[in-house]
Amino acid sequence: MNLKSKKSYYDIFVEMVDYSCQAASMLHESLCDFQKESLPEKMLEIHKIEHSADILQHETMNMLAKEFITPIEREDIISLSSAIDNVTDSIEDVLMRVYMFNIQEIRQEAQGFSSVIVQCCAGLKTMMEEFHNFRKSTVIHDLIVNINRLEEEGDTLYTEALRNLFVNEKDPVQIFAWAQMFERLEKCCDKCEDVADAISSVIMKNE
Repeated sequence: MNLKSKKSYYDIFVEMVDYSCQAASMLHESLCDFQKESLPEKMLEIHKIEHSADILQHETMNMLAKEFITPIEREDIISLSSAIDNVTDSIEDVLMRVYMFNIQEIRQEAQGFSSVIVQCCAGLKTMMEEFHNFRKSTVIHDLIVNINRLEEEGDTLYTEALRNLFVNEKDPVQIFAWAQMFERLEKCCDKCEDVADAISSVIMKNE
């Protein structure tokens, strides 16, 4: 793919976040309609999404290495692409943990987390679609605030999920596995907020 002739960096950011949205949707579907026998297939599918995202990021870095003029600072392009890639990576990691920890049943809190992650990624995509106009946009600030709100919702979910786990679960193996799972799910929300923070930094630099 010849990115230079076909797409701007802003278009590429949108495409990168779309991969995050695809991964989030697959995670949510896998947790809400959990079938452990189909987990290897789901892991393969989400890895294909993550791999496609990696390829796009590498091509973007190659494109950046060859260009002298960019619409925003080069370090910001690198930071943004890395932050978005981390979102997709963290979502894939959750599904991998379900497999590695041999999870047999999905706790309700995990489904609540995956719903928030889907919302976060959808919000990031809307924000990225608006990013090309960040100097004049009247809505991008509200979109950033919304991502921050969703991350706080994830923090609350994490606190309550861990408390419920330690209060009500007696099996130490389950406690260990789900404490790790909840940490990984909360990390997905953090990574989404990192993207919003990176956008906010670009806006502040260019005010």
